[in-house]
Amino acid sequence: MARRPSAEPPPQDTKIIDVDVSTEMQSSFLEYAYSVIYSRALPDARDGLKPVQRRILYQMAEMGLRPDRGHVKSARVVGEVMGKLHPHGDTAIYDALVRMAQPFTLRLPLIDGHGNFGSLDDGPAAPRYTEARLAPAALVMTADLDSDTVDLVANYDNSLMQPEVLPAALPNLLVNGASGIAVGMATNMPPHNLVEVVAAARHLIEHPDADLEALMRFVPGPDLPGGGKIIGLEGIRDAYASGRGSFRTRATTRIENITPRRKGIVVTELPYLVGPERVIDKIKDAVLAKKIQGIANVTDLTDHEHGLRLVIEIKNAFNPEAVLTELYRLTPLEESFGINNVALVEGQPRTLGLKELLQVYVAHRIDVVRRRTSFRLRKRRERLHLVEGLLIAIADIDEVIAVIRSSDDAETARTRLMTIFDLSQEQAEYILELRLRRLTKFSRIELEAERDELKREIEELEAILADEGLLRRVVSDELGAVAAAHGTPRRTVLLEASGGTATAATVDRRKGPVDLEVPDTPCWVLLSATGLLARTADERQPSREGRRSAHDALVGAAPATARGEVGAVTSRGRVVRLSVVEIPGLPPTDGPPSLSGGVPVQEMVMLAAGERVVGLVSLLDGDERGVLTLGTAAGMVKRVTSDRPGRADEWEVISLRDGDEVVGVGTALDQDEIVFVTSDAQLLHFPASTVRPQGRGAGGMAGIRLAAGAKVVHMTVIRAEDMDGAVVASIAASSDALPGTVPGSAKSTPLAVYPGKGRGTAGVRVQRFLRGEDTLYAAAVAPERVRAVGSGGQPVELPPLDERRDASGTALSAPVAGLG
Repeated sequence: MARRPSAEPPPQDTKIIDVDVSTEMQSSFLEYAYSVIYSRALPDARDGLKPVQRRILYQMAEMGLRPDRGHVKSARVVGEVMGKLHPHGDTAIYDALVRMAQPFTLRLPLIDGHGNFGSLDDGPAAPRYTEARLAPAALVMTADLDSDTVDLVANYDNSLMQPEVLPAALPNLLVNGASGIAVGMATNMPPHNLVEVVAAARHLIEHPDADLEALMRFVPGPDLPGGGKIIGLEGIRDAYASGRGSFRTRATTRIENITPRRKGIVVTELPYLVGPERVIDKIKDAVLAKKIQGIANVTDLTDHEHGLRLVIEIKNAFNPEAVLTELYRLTPLEESFGINNVALVEGQPRTLGLKELLQVYVAHRIDVVRRRTSFRLRKRRERLHLVEGLLIAIADIDEVIAVIRSSDDAETARTRLMTIFDLSQEQAEYILELRLRRLTKFSRIELEAERDELKREIEELEAILADEGLLRRVVSDELGAVAAAHGTPRRTVLLEASGGTATAATVDRRKGPVDLEVPDTPCWVLLSATGLLARTADERQPSREGRRSAHDALVGAAPATARGEVGAVTSRGRVVRLSVVEIPGLPPTDGPPSLSGGVPVQEMVMLAAGERVVGLVSLLDGDERGVLTLGTAAGMVKRVTSDRPGRADEWEVISLRDGDEVVGVGTALDQDEIVFVTSDAQLLHFPASTVRPQGRGAGGMAGIRLAAGAKVVHMTVIRAEDMDGAVVASIAASSDALPGTVPGSAKSTPLAVYPGKGRGTAGVRVQRFLRGEDTLYAAAVAPERVRAVGSGGQPVELPPLDERRDASGTALSAPVAGLG
């Protein structure tokens, strides 16, 4: 039997080290966690981008894929990014590119996609089928990269340089939100409105010690890409204070007659990132499980022309409001969104509140603008140095040419020029490279003009660097320009509470569903300037005194009973009958009502494209407040006789000309005053007795004479007893600015200082325009002080009363969405 060979001893130079497994696992896990946190999952608080997103935008900018150029295949972009900057899988890069192009994911998309970039229910096509280029907002993110505004770092193989962070001239993290799962932490941030975030940032620049409440006047809550409603704001306040919180999003719905004998629930907006197919599947599951009763059918009528339209057909014996309440409870028509504001600050993950997020961004922009200013100053000084040397050479060009011709080589010529004409090496080198065509008299004039312009620019740049206040003002002005160029009005309605919902499913077959829990007591139906409807708890008229709260600027108030009806007057001249019991009730209050618990008026009234509700009218018999009075954008006025077409759901009260619309509504007795305010800042008021009541089919009569290009922006009725205390508020801005993006200037003046004129005249000037202003975009006349609100319903302070009739306005701190 052969002997087994013995194992050979290890070589003498081999060293085996015993390592504890737990220590090795801990070290490896920390390295992996570090890589995920800093290189993949969390955005930087300065530009709001993850590394892959930043590299995509930077590389596309390097490729010249600007909005004014053609799209290129997405696969080409993915390949360039993967080969040069991001050596990971192409799937991860394409997924990030797709997300930045989806308008239902980002509030302000950064990539302009062409092709199938997916939907809320389906994924995108492969990158070989889609095309992409930068969106206009992306140019703002990458602007001034060539001006030494940010630090550059090496790519993965040290062959190229890439920005550590983008200059980000817009607050991308708050505007577009973020989501990501790292190791041991995650981030989930909702989108916001660019105009509101910029207004808050500018306020923080001007008032660095501003508290959270002051900032929330500008940013009252998220603004989701798909619109919808946010129910309950306490979670948002918590998130803005601590970085963590939650809120509920609810679909925008309305109840319509989808057939002559059957009602249905029409869904026009869904919660954030919820698709219609998911909603339909959940409804079907709930119906099959017998958790929901009363649904006959669900039809998806969504298309590109009309947008989302999901129709839920209700069986005849069921109350649509009660069914809708169950749908909110059991389906994604109502979803919860958890806010977790985790982002990288100086390389460390931190949980940030609203003020901290704005502070980090503002500090970044101040640093970017300071570095850009220093870079521009350095370049202009260098150019001025060369221009001055060139002017010296042109002044004695014959001797310069003689020196150059008599020199043996370029080095000798440069040295002699420096000695003879007292030039620097850079100036001498530049002169040697001078083209003969620059020696004309005209070129000298151009150089002298360039020298003077450079000196002026250098003086301005030095002033910015020397004055911190001026530097911050430059940052603020640039943010305002970005908001004006890329801002859009708010889409999401913010509500403090869910409002009243139907709970009784009892049906009266003669009158339809009736909520038996609501007694038929007198009340008031209110319409806010932001388009919310609500009813008061009792018959007391809404108070004009007390604390200001969200959505409390009222543009309409009509007396009614809780189980009665009111009429909503639209800009198309229609009166639509509304059931008061379906309008959410407000809790009793001695102060001004807050309509945060109201319902968007478009959920109660079927409106055509471009149509809006401008006021309310009582349908009570024997209403003693006067005759329904209308004013139109073309300057027409009409008082309508009290005849109504029986029990019709809607009827017309004025015959409008093409292009005209109703802009104001009220009720007037003969002794009351009718007031018009126009876009060219003219005000006219005249007695209602000069307007003869007409039938519903008439077109009215001349109310105010308009100048060319002007239109009426506000019309109302002021009671005779309120004339002495009535106040006029007007807001001026540029007609080129997008409404709701620029604050403009406002003026408040007693109505009594404006003399009355005859009907059909031009009136008197109400406000003098400042430089850059050419129109009034909003105006209101109220019995007492006018209230102003932003797009989210937050109060906006108006200037104090100015007794001067045609003085100019005072700059506002935030854009105004409505007056009342």
